[in-house]
Amino acid sequence: MYQAVGSPGSRLTRVTWMLEELGEPYEIIKAKQHSDVMYRYNPSGKIPALVDGDLVLTDSAAICFYLADKHADKGLGPSSVEERGLMLSWLFFAQAELEPPLWNKLKHRLILPEELRVDVGPWTKMEFDREIATLEKRLGDKPYAMGDRFTAADVIIGHCGQWAVGAKFEVGSETVRSYFERVLSRPALARARKREAEAV
Repeated sequence: MYQAVGSPGSRLTRVTWMLEELGEPYEIIKAKQHSDVMYRYNPSGKIPALVDGDLVLTDSAAICFYLADKHADKGLGPSSVEERGLMLSWLFFAQAELEPPLWNKLKHRLILPEELRVDVGPWTKMEFDREIATLEKRLGDKPYAMGDRFTAADVIIGHCGQWAVGAKFEVGSETVRSYFERVLSRPALARARKREAEAV
């Protein structure tokens, strides 16, 4: 059985969502960022982590890609070398371009010590708007990142969308809003949220 390590409502949801999509059994080990428990799984103390037997894997995009690859028969991963490249491109875009404005705003609003916080609102809005425009172009008329089927890429991108809505970033693209609504309405995500809420 897999172990998903982290705090409910955080990037841990990417892991639990992915596991729910795959229908794989797992347990949640609750651990806060930079806690003694989390340092046991990740030298940086950051969440989430996945434990699969003797393997401990960190970083949410890598975890989701690993799970999709390992359970290739479920269709959430790449089916060819070309698709592997495309999916990795999507995951890198989500982590390196789409997520940073969200994370930077959160850090300066809630996480950093008061004396280090600055008003990053205008900058993060500009960056986010630019990446939403890029996402719109990349999606085109496809229902999902990789085309007609939901994959691990949509878990990561979709979670960024959930984060954006919670942080009150305006998504100024009907195409992207519809995409976020589509992926965030999946029953597996609802199940993942429920499991996290019930975690002891």
